[in-house]
Order: sequence, then C-alpha cells, then structure tokens
Amino acid sequence: MLPHEVWAGSNTGARALRLLATPASWLYALGWQAYLATYSLGLKKAKSPHRPVMCVGNLVVGGSGKSPVTMHIAKVLQDMGREVVIGCSGYGSPKAEAASLAPDGPLSASEWGDEPAMIRWLLPSTPIVVGRRRVLAAALVHERYPNSVLLMDDGFQHLPLAKQLSLVLDETDPLNARCLPAGPYREPRRNRNRADVVVPGLISIKRQPLHIVSPSGKPESPKEYSVLCALANPDRFLDALTEAFPNSLPNKAVKTFKDHDSLSKDTLWDSLPPNVPIVVTAKDWVKLRERADIVEHQILIALQDVELTPRKELVALINKKLS
Repeated sequence: MLPHEVWAGSNTGARALRLLATPASWLYALGWQAYLATYSLGLKKAKSPHRPVMCVGNLVVGGSGKSPVTMHIAKVLQDMGREVVIGCSGYGSPKAEAASLAPDGPLSASEWGDEPAMIRWLLPSTPIVVGRRRVLAAALVHERYPNSVLLMDDGFQHLPLAKQLSLVLDETDPLNARCLPAGPYREPRRNRNRADVVVPGLISIKRQPLHIVSPSGKPESPKEYSVLCALANPDRFLDALTEAFPNSLPNKAVKTFKDHDSLSKDTLWDSLPPNVPIVVTAKDWVKLRERADIVEHQILIALQDVELTPRKELVALINKKLS
C-alpha cells in the first residue's frame, strides 16, 4: 500500500494503519514544534549568505504542484527584469548530498535528480543550484550570481536559511491533517501562518487543462493511450488526464510507482499494451529518456500550465519583500 493510499484510504486496512501510526505522529509534531522553537526563541539564527531568497513551499509530502508554480514565478521575476536562480534539493540523487551549481545544457536525472532535470528541460536558460545544504547553495549563488533572486523549489521547512518571501501552497482542506507517519503533513497545518502568503488566499492558482506533446514538443491528441507515472499523488494526475481526455484511457493500462522512482527496472514496460502511446509526466520523461530501450516505445508527455492570479498582487508582493 502506497503512502497516499494509507493517508487518504477509506478501507479498513488504511484506517488501521493510520490509527497505529497516530502516536508516532504526535511525537513527530511535538519534535517539529520544539525544533521550530529553537529559531523562534532565538536559540538558533537563520543564516543569510545571499539575499533575496524566495521559497515556494508546502506542508505536505509531495504532490502539491510546487515545481510548476516555481517555474511560473521564475518567468514572472524574469519579466520584471530580475535575474533568477532556481534552487532544488535534488531528492534521491548524488548531487543532493551537498550543493552544486548545475552546468549548462540538459541534466541527467540520475545524477542531479528528476525535478532539476525537468526544470532545465522546460526552462533551459535558467541557472539551477542543487543540494539539501541550502545555506551552502545560497553561498554558491551569491558568489556566482550576486544580483539574482534565489527561488527555492521547496524548502519551507529548512529553517537554517533565511528567506525574505515564503509562499506556501495549501489548496484543499484535508481529510487527514495528521503529521507523518499517520498523515502527509511535514509539520502541523496551523504552522502555515509562518508563511508570508498562503495560496489560495490573496493569491490563487489558475491551472490550465493538461496538454500532451511529443518529446520534440509537437502537440498531440491521442485517441488511446496508457499511463506510466512515479508521483506522490498519481490519482491527481489520472483525474486531470481523464478530465482532458475523458474517453481515451483504458483503466488496465496504468502503471504507478512511488514518487521519484528511478524508472530503471527491466520490467518497467510489462503489462502495458504494445503499439499504444504511453503518457508520462515531464518529471518522468527526464528519467525515461536515459533508458537505452526508450526508442522502442512511443512516449507522450503531459504538461500543465499554471498561473498565480491576480498577477498584480504577486508582483506587488515581490516588490515589497524582495526589494
């Protein structure tokens, strides 16, 4: 049973697992609040090796759509004449252990992580810094790009680095607001008040319908397709596909894997029907393109454009906090 199935499932097994994990969730929440107190009481102080820093974060584990929002904000900042460096953790990759500025050109997902590789594919000219040592990452950015905005994709819970503007995504009222491991929350939901702005609120997200392209970027509209994805919340992706293409997807042709899975297994394609296009996310495509057998399969990539509205409120907030 995948984590999201435990956290949101209504069956007896999911309910039992949540109940068993609830005491651990209480301890987790207590530990987090104690950690937060070390900063709020001044026992520890956040560092500022670079300014300004803007963070696009959330309160739950995966699946909130931070990366598309981050890329949208990067474009807004660039339209405002600001230089931008995007900061990613590089989760699960060798580059996640410290911090490194990514080289120009396409990035290997196996080396740099799927999200940095995806962002580079979609925003090829935007500099990226990768690594969980966010303070070191900020120092590298300051040395190489001293006049830039460091725009963090995730990192709201990383307290050692000071941020001038934190935006937190919290779009839906949860059915399960427990902290890990009984629920998806990284910290108590009431802590969203730590952020400068919670979305939706003063600012909202406008999500466009999914559209599908080939790896070369050609628009596609398949009449039949199967699905392969490695996401924290695959149901959200499948629902969006069903909405965009309501009569095309045979339910038996869906393969899901845990978030950030490498998609390197020899059995990856098993049970997917032959001669049927396979729809994947951009985050999955940058991993699949590294496979030697990818040429044997017709891959289509689902993309979704997002926009923060009203734009003038976002621009005003940026000008106020990042000046």
